[in-house]
Amino acid sequence: MAAANFIPLTVYMTWLLLSKACNAVEPKTSRSFPAILVFGDSTIDPGNNNYILTLFRANFHPYGRDFPGQIPTGRFSNGKLVPDLLASRLGIKELVPAFLDPNLSDDDLRTGVSFGSAGSGYDDLTTTISGVIPVLKQIDLFENYIKKLKRIVGEEEAKKILGDGLTVVSAGTNDFIFNFYDIPRRSLEYNINGYQAFVQNRLQSFIQGLYQLGCRNMIVAGLPPIGCIPVQETLAFQDPKDRKCIQNQNSDSQNYNINLTKLLHDLQELLPGSKIHYIDIYNPMIDMINNPQKYGFIQTTKGCCGTGLGETGALCNPKTPTCEEPKKYLFWDSVHPTESAYSFICDNIVKQLGSYLIQNPSSP
Repeated sequence: MAAANFIPLTVYMTWLLLSKACNAVEPKTSRSFPAILVFGDSTIDPGNNNYILTLFRANFHPYGRDFPGQIPTGRFSNGKLVPDLLASRLGIKELVPAFLDPNLSDDDLRTGVSFGSAGSGYDDLTTTISGVIPVLKQIDLFENYIKKLKRIVGEEEAKKILGDGLTVVSAGTNDFIFNFYDIPRRSLEYNINGYQAFVQNRLQSFIQGLYQLGCRNMIVAGLPPIGCIPVQETLAFQDPKDRKCIQNQNSDSQNYNINLTKLLHDLQELLPGSKIHYIDIYNPMIDMINNPQKYGFIQTTKGCCGTGLGETGALCNPKTPTCEEPKKYLFWDSVHPTESAYSFICDNIVKQLGSYLIQNPSSP
């Protein structure tokens, strides 16, 4: 019983997505974004949680098994995350965690920095157990970054980097897993439509905060099919043979994404000079689940680490066996995708954004 209760507490780390294939593509931009600035949860955290007091870390093996040098950096995957690979696609250096700020070089400050924290969410309640940094509090880290950037490059150059840079936001899954489905704290206050509105109101405040600090080019990820996350299937179906996606959770994700698309469109209209794009994560993931052979996958319902049913975070550790070929698995642990899955989603996102990535929209 204790073990069953522990599993959902490790799920705070979510996902987002993109990866390896983008790393192999040479930039085609005539003028690349000068920097990439990233906010959110475990889908974009390159190791910020290593520097705070929390159990929500991945700075140990087998995490990082396929990362350059086989280094467990704190990324919740076997390899790189989407922003790493998207940065490479844009000709920008690989991301560094903001918590290394005292040690960042001038070049790091001008290129790619992640302020994300694995286990985070838009709802501050999401982080009360984990002690990680809520998305809206990541603004504080960003303000410190801006102050240092201005000291190094000057006010005008800093303004240009922020205005012309690409801002990536990826969060939300943890909010619903830990506040509505697995630990129904918010469901005592809201129905699902009410809670989605609450979360998106928080997201709106966050985007407005980024805009006030100078960000103009933003891409915001929607929710994945939450009901297909392996640990969610484990909690819903006691018999491993009965594992399947939880349809009501997937329907909730789809409705959230529809509303998010409209919200981002309206925000762009309200914020002069902004370009705010929605990133569809749901449909690429569902296609991989429904058509695994197209992607070379042999397993899409369980993770590569351990049994793949509930291991994530501390339960996926140096003593936990892993599958022989992670590239044939959609999920690395019971929550997070493999680098191979991220790579397919990365390709899809590049197609979604099209000319927006090819030519910086804020350039003349």
